[in-house]
Amino acid sequence: MKPVKHIRGASAACLLAVPLMLSGCSLFGSESAAVDPPPAAVEAQMLQVSGEDTLDTGVFAPVFSEEGNLSAAEVKEPGGSAAAGERTTVYLEDQNGLLAPVSLSFPKGKDTAMLKDSLTALVSKGAYAAALPEGFQGILPAGTKVNSVSIGQDNVAIVEFNSAFNDYNPSDERKILEALTWTLTGQEDIKGVQLWVDGKKLTEMPLQGTPLDRPLTRTMGINLPKHNALMMNSSAVTVYFAAASPDGGHQYYVPVTRFVPAGGDTVKAALSELIAGPQAENGLEMVMTEGTVVDSVEAGQNGVVTVSLTDDMFDGSTSIPEEMLESVVLTVAQNTDDSLVQIRLNGKDNVTGTNNIDYGQPVSAPEYVNELPL
Repeated sequence: MKPVKHIRGASAACLLAVPLMLSGCSLFGSESAAVDPPPAAVEAQMLQVSGEDTLDTGVFAPVFSEEGNLSAAEVKEPGGSAAAGERTTVYLEDQNGLLAPVSLSFPKGKDTAMLKDSLTALVSKGAYAAALPEGFQGILPAGTKVNSVSIGQDNVAIVEFNSAFNDYNPSDERKILEALTWTLTGQEDIKGVQLWVDGKKLTEMPLQGTPLDRPLTRTMGINLPKHNALMMNSSAVTVYFAAASPDGGHQYYVPVTRFVPAGGDTVKAALSELIAGPQAENGLEMVMTEGTVVDSVEAGQNGVVTVSLTDDMFDGSTSIPEEMLESVVLTVAQNTDDSLVQIRLNGKDNVTGTNNIDYGQPVSAPEYVNELPL
């Protein structure tokens, strides 16, 4: 087997620092519109949890078999999360109103310090506001304080805020839950989130009434499009599009959840959504041409997923846009529980990106997406 070539070092550091290839313009164009909560029936389905254990795949797979109503006696201190002083990923609101992962570093401290700092970074006008990259801000209301973070049974993070947490804009309710959930479940030992305010467990959000009777997981999705037809027996996939920084000088990646018919090949469905491009997401850019064809998706016994694509635009090209290849890797990894990925393009197994990485060899999704110094 070819050696595994990890993106974690060279590529991950470039995800937000790479200059745009086309003078700040989209690779293939962009569309814009607002993002809205899903229909009520879909919302209820996405917040339901039961017995099958999956995490971080973007599908409607349940994670918990019991309701996570935990007492203080059942909690423990976080142990396997990112060590204090290391980098971690938080989900911030970008200039287009979308949540995007941003990798940050925090001061060293106790085991719980990293988790508390991660959530503090989500506070608007909070302690880390001045250190966030241009165009990004926290979604939690100003004045919110993280009173405590613990990990209870079933690896549920129990977070207690002060009462300022309740002073949010009602239209931000779902986005707040997504930011909290995706930030915390990015830690290896956290699978769900339970919210408390001033010593009381929330069974629903204060303003719009989003149910919180069970732990929140990534099955709720992220950045759902406003105009998405309700499909019965649907699954959800999460794909990664590119976006540009306010000055047009840097590129970053944004996860978007889409609905697809249930029962099909999840990865193929996700790649089809990636090819279709951003339908209603403000400021997102197409990363693949409409002429791209997914020839096959094969999962090898070695844990490597091989994606074979055809696109006449790149026939004979020796360097393929990094944004296209990174989005494929991120999308496949998101929907296969972080599998390694190798790409074939127009029948060739040497697929070199504009970042000089050979995606024809097995590569992993970056450990820290959109990495940049604090």
